[in-house]
Amino acid sequence: MFKKILIANRGEIACRVIKTAKKMGILTVAVYSDADKDARHVELADEAVHIGGSASRDSYLQADRIIAACKKTGAEAVHPGYGFLSENEAFARKVEEEGIVFIGPKHYSIAAMGDKIASKKLANEAKVNTIPGWNEAIESAERAVQIAKDIGYPVMIKASAGGGGKGLRVAFNDKEALEGFTACQNEARNSFGDDRIFIEKFVEQPRHIEIQVLGDSQGNVIYLNERECSIQRRHQKVIEEAPSPFISDETRRAMGEQAVQLAKAVKYQSAGTVEFVVGKNQDFYFLEMNTRLQVEHPVTECITGLDLVELMIRVAAGEPLPWKQADVQRSGWAIECRINAEDPFRNFLPSTGRLVKFQPPKETMFSADTEHLYGVRVDTGVYDGGEIPMFYDSMIAKLIVHGKDRAHAIALMREALNGFVIRGVSSNIPFQAALLAHPKFVAGDFNTGFIAEHYGQGFHAEDVPHDDPSFLVALAAFMHRRYRARASGISGQLAGHGVKIAEQFVVVTLDAKGEHQHTPVSMTDFKGATGSSAVQVGDKTYKIGSSISLGAVRVEGVVNDKPFVAQVERGAGKNPLALRVSHNGTQIEAMVLSPLGARLQKLMPYKAPPDLSKFLMSPMPGLLVEVAVQPGQQVQAGEKLAVIEAMKMENVLFATQDGVVGTISAAKGESLAVDQVILEFV
Repeated sequence: MFKKILIANRGEIACRVIKTAKKMGILTVAVYSDADKDARHVELADEAVHIGGSASRDSYLQADRIIAACKKTGAEAVHPGYGFLSENEAFARKVEEEGIVFIGPKHYSIAAMGDKIASKKLANEAKVNTIPGWNEAIESAERAVQIAKDIGYPVMIKASAGGGGKGLRVAFNDKEALEGFTACQNEARNSFGDDRIFIEKFVEQPRHIEIQVLGDSQGNVIYLNERECSIQRRHQKVIEEAPSPFISDETRRAMGEQAVQLAKAVKYQSAGTVEFVVGKNQDFYFLEMNTRLQVEHPVTECITGLDLVELMIRVAAGEPLPWKQADVQRSGWAIECRINAEDPFRNFLPSTGRLVKFQPPKETMFSADTEHLYGVRVDTGVYDGGEIPMFYDSMIAKLIVHGKDRAHAIALMREALNGFVIRGVSSNIPFQAALLAHPKFVAGDFNTGFIAEHYGQGFHAEDVPHDDPSFLVALAAFMHRRYRARASGISGQLAGHGVKIAEQFVVVTLDAKGEHQHTPVSMTDFKGATGSSAVQVGDKTYKIGSSISLGAVRVEGVVNDKPFVAQVERGAGKNPLALRVSHNGTQIEAMVLSPLGARLQKLMPYKAPPDLSKFLMSPMPGLLVEVAVQPGQQVQAGEKLAVIEAMKMENVLFATQDGVVGTISAAKGESLAVDQVILEFV
């Protein structure tokens, strides 16, 4: 076994590998860029080597510097994590040539699976289902109809040079195939000057399901069940689960056996994933193979009880797999939510900056530990007060739960999201909460088009309906009464003028347009216990008890004998007197007033927010890489104004209306804060 390994990565996955190495008694070396000098993975490792500038291309993609760091520290092996150089065949080969072990597949396996066309050919030879199709240029519409009939409807007619939806039609019969071929050919000729057309099977209501495989240097390969990864936004996975709520045991076995055949065909050693697209009738076809550890590997670890990182290290050290296929278990249900630094209410724009508060829910399962299952696990590379840099991807953490069944896992995840406190940057937690509550997700009735279908116009606060909105009002009143109770106990109050704890209040739920909602509530103690109140809201009574210390954001307690977790903050919103209450993805801002105070509040004039339409403001923190206009320039709606780079993504800002550019306030190369003015229109 290795004495020391280097992790050629950063963030969450570097921390994950370090934990397994520590468990195995292996020393670890971290590498870091300028931006990561105070990062968590640097702190966790036994040694750390600086390898360059903040941008990935100046550090984590510098193969020579990583190999030099191995030699300098005496690391015998390299774990590449995922992303960066993990699927770089040249890097894997170079590491091997330098006498260092690559903790992953051999370079020839990476090369074989890295080419889309070659991998499909290999899959065909290994008797793996590939999407039926005709990959040669088709000469006539009549021939296209014949090919479509042979493949079986529905089919997808695609232009070889297509893109942006041009030169693409789906045909369900001969007539549509004939017309679709001609239309695609004309579009392709006019748009791309290339009218070559090919046809492949159209998979209806496709799901993205992947099989985890594991191979050793003795030629043994097993599969560790499947992961359902169909909940995706713009081809990025959002929620993953294992097992899939869709496929049968027969389909699972067939997919698993084909994945093993493919892995054996490329002499695969290590953990890898074979991705399939699965149709509504459980017909499945090979998509690609990921020759590395996947982001979503923890859900497989939960249901199998195996540490995949440990197995990768053992296989790389030459050890045989300790199990046969029959030994692989499948117990319970696991779900993973990717918690990203992005603002779901602003079209998921990246959100970078300092984590003013980072308090994950209480963990009962831990990465690298397969002894403690059934519970909550948080894999992260950040810490309270740390920085989310703009140079890398937006992942803050992975929240993983393991339940007895799918309904239990969903309930666990909803509660864990309620208790996940992130402040200083925006996160996609409200969006995750909405997805988990969606009836179709709960029923397991979804495919890869789920988010586009249900949230195609963006995500809005009203997309998260609360199953009991009165509870949020009751909780605001309960917490206000707790604050009043504390104030009543302060010493030195003037006799006869001390703070009295009232029983009648009005909760004013604030609205951005000034249409505030007034809800009368009455409160009394119950059980004679401090920290407990019976709150009457309309015809509903909520008996709430919580021993939470005031000032804490996360509130845990019991309501009507059922446990709950929510978040309550005073002065967190635009109104310093209001309480912000968050639960199950829904958030309200509420002032809790006396009946007289509420009547006076109704008389307050509404102050409309200022008109900012003549300013172009940065929608996110990032680097201004281009200002495409000059002062005095006439611009039309839809014209490019500026480009901002954040988290490996370039975001183009367009004019929303015609106008003339006045002052330009920010220069190219400047780091912008959210809502910072870039330019003003006259």
